[in-house]
Amino acid sequence: MSTSLYDIEKQHSKGKLHAIERIELLLDADSFQEIGSQAQHDCSLFGMDKKILPYDGVVTGFGEVNGKPVAVYSQDFTVMGGTLGEIHGKKIARILQLAIDSKCPIIGINDSGGARIQEGIHALAGYGDIFRLNTIASGYIPQISIIVGPCAGGAVYSPGITDFIFMVDSISHMFVTGPNVVKKVLYQNIDKEALGGSNMHASTSGVCHFRYESEELCFKNVRTLLSYLPQSWDVPRDCRITMDKHFDKNVLTEQKMSEIPRNPKVSYDVREIIHAIVDRDSFFEVSESFAKNLVIGLGRLKNQTIGIVANQTKVLAGVLDCDASDKASRFIRFCDAFNIPLVTFVDVPGFLPGLEQEKKGIIRHGAKLLFAYAESTVPKITIILRKAYGGAYIAMCSKHLGADFVFSWNTGEIAVMGAEGAVEILFKNELQDSSDPKTLMEKLEHEYADTFINPKIAAQSGIIDEIIEPQETRKIVLKALQQLQRKNQIPIFKKHGNIPL
Repeated sequence: MSTSLYDIEKQHSKGKLHAIERIELLLDADSFQEIGSQAQHDCSLFGMDKKILPYDGVVTGFGEVNGKPVAVYSQDFTVMGGTLGEIHGKKIARILQLAIDSKCPIIGINDSGGARIQEGIHALAGYGDIFRLNTIASGYIPQISIIVGPCAGGAVYSPGITDFIFMVDSISHMFVTGPNVVKKVLYQNIDKEALGGSNMHASTSGVCHFRYESEELCFKNVRTLLSYLPQSWDVPRDCRITMDKHFDKNVLTEQKMSEIPRNPKVSYDVREIIHAIVDRDSFFEVSESFAKNLVIGLGRLKNQTIGIVANQTKVLAGVLDCDASDKASRFIRFCDAFNIPLVTFVDVPGFLPGLEQEKKGIIRHGAKLLFAYAESTVPKITIILRKAYGGAYIAMCSKHLGADFVFSWNTGEIAVMGAEGAVEILFKNELQDSSDPKTLMEKLEHEYADTFINPKIAAQSGIIDEIIEPQETRKIVLKALQQLQRKNQIPIFKKHGNIPL
């Protein structure tokens, strides 16, 4: 389509890029092939028969990112506010179906006022077709949504089904609300952030996985994410891991280890451990601002993509709560769907107790995490760093849930609970009768830890496979992945499980 048909300056006046400029930022140079450029609405109601559009508000086609095929659609807000009518919906549905048929990722660039009211039920039908195809594509091809404008009403549920959502500060907002409120958000000076801005969705709702300051930075990072992902679910895992003299190009050094507190009551940033173990500068964190007590993301080991889940002791001591359980569960299922091995770093004191968490359904949310790990069939390697207590120890990819290898640092503590809590329960009367309860408490804590918490106890019973030196972690994980290169665990035949949503 000729660029003369695009009202690019109208978008620039709003501080936004145009639909075609966004496609050009996303794709490799000169790789885009548009389809459906001549499609027009066929609505005759409310004067629409007299409204001639340059095209029906969405640019669709194929191209390449990092030399690999992708499908893309980009809504144009300058054409009737990017609203979705029947033909607009059919164009998106067609590119989705073509992506499924050709087994390549689909990227949707959303900038729309929602359903085109003039077309009534036909606009709603368009959404229904898109939702169905998003669902069919789920776990089959990677799906990425980029929100670079309003995404209102029914439009939010297509991104909601996809694997990852990107947003841009100031210009992106997602909300489910009525048309009058949508109009106020779009055309009046009210607080967009309160109605679903990037900060709210990245930090509070968890809807947004990536948030950036500019469109240019956003599209650059979409390209980065795609570099970690396969084209479709059935692309074989990279089985080329070999142990050569260069395997330790990024190791957890003794100096780095000295920065990690041995005292389980002192926090540290688990991302320092992740960065020291994966290939240099390869960790790509997901949902960084949401449920910060758990870190998830993609990394590389010898250039092979892995998924990483890790407790973050800097926030809430790394406990598991409702949001952290949800955050991890969906990521684990994504990795499993696309044959990405999982590496889990454990330092968890338990599930977060309290009335509020019980009201929010910590039982239901925590069960999602158990379910996600237990049903996954990809290679699973677990490293216990320090605490691994109670039900949270089970939930963080223990051998009981199907981990292929479980290793522990010598600082690992695997137990029902920490020594302090256990001693307070087991020796309640002795402590009450003691003339020096503090000294007795310290003595009993050491005795309990030596007897029940030392990782040797777990190793002797086979609960962990080996106690390892921290600086050997990268090498040992690489060897484990090498052993699991051809893992092919076939689940029992059934229609599907029933994850506790």
